[in-house]
Order: sequence, then C-alpha cells, then structure tokens
Amino acid sequence: MSLVTSPSGSAELDEEILAWAEARCRLLYEGKALAHRSCGIALAETFGRVSHSYQALRRGGITGTGTCGAIQGGLLVLGEVFGDPDPTAPTTPELRQAADRYQTLVREHLGPSQSTICNDLTSPFETFKSDARHHMCTHLAAQMARRVAQVICELGGTVERRPRPDQ
Repeated sequence: MSLVTSPSGSAELDEEILAWAEARCRLLYEGKALAHRSCGIALAETFGRVSHSYQALRRGGITGTGTCGAIQGGLLVLGEVFGDPDPTAPTTPELRQAADRYQTLVREHLGPSQSTICNDLTSPFETFKSDARHHMCTHLAAQMARRVAQVICELGGTVERRPRPDQ
C-alpha cells in the first residue's frame, strides 16, 4: 500500500514512494546514466505503462504548441490507473477526482498564471537543445511524476516500484 498511518491514526503519504517516482523519472528523462526518454515516455515508464503512444507527447505534441508532455503524460497515467477499461463507460468518479487533484498540484507547482504549453514553458531559453532548457524540463518531468504518485497514493492506489531499466 502506498499510505502509511502515523501514530495519531491519520494517513500520511509515504515520502519514500514519492521520492522514488521523482528520482526514477529524472533518471529516465535526464539521459546521463540511461538513454534519454522524452518527457511523456519518462512518465509512462516510471509507472510501468506501455510507452509507445506517449511518444506523441514529445515537445508538447511534437509541434511545441500543445500541453507540456510531462504534464499531459501524468494525466494519461492517471487515466490508465483510475479510468474505466470499458471504452463506452462514463468517466469514473475516481478519475474525475484524480484529474482535479492533479491539475491543482500542477497549478501549485507552476503558479496559477503560468501557461502549460510547451513553447511557452521553454520560451525563456534561446535554444531548445540547450543544457539549461534540458535541466528545466528534467526537473519538471520529475516533479510531475512525484505529483502523479501523490495523487495515486491519496486516492488509495498503489505505486509499484519498478526495477531499474538496463538502457
């Protein structure tokens, strides 16, 4: 289980699990110890999801004009965790709650007036392929993984710690 109970009886998030999700996503995106993954794929792999469709999230929908792939990837992971597998079913109450909580956490991280569009987030960097931009995106992807883990834990789900990839 992803929650622990304090001596007072209240549920507290397991900081170790949140830190694990953040560190794993950082490892996957950063491209130092392992081959670089795009932001969406790093989120998918962090939580053990099949990653091929997450490729479309790279650089804000490939064009830079869409929502940040790390932010969007986190929402998709939550959809896989809390969504109904029946494609004709309505949105589950758990998914609605997860999406709402996640969007709140994203706003708290970015600030209420910050755009979530990739080109807007990366516009302070003169060159997209710069080390400074890569560092910022690595941090953002890692923080989104932490927030996804937080939402999963808060809603009673389990975050499975995956083994370290070989490449």
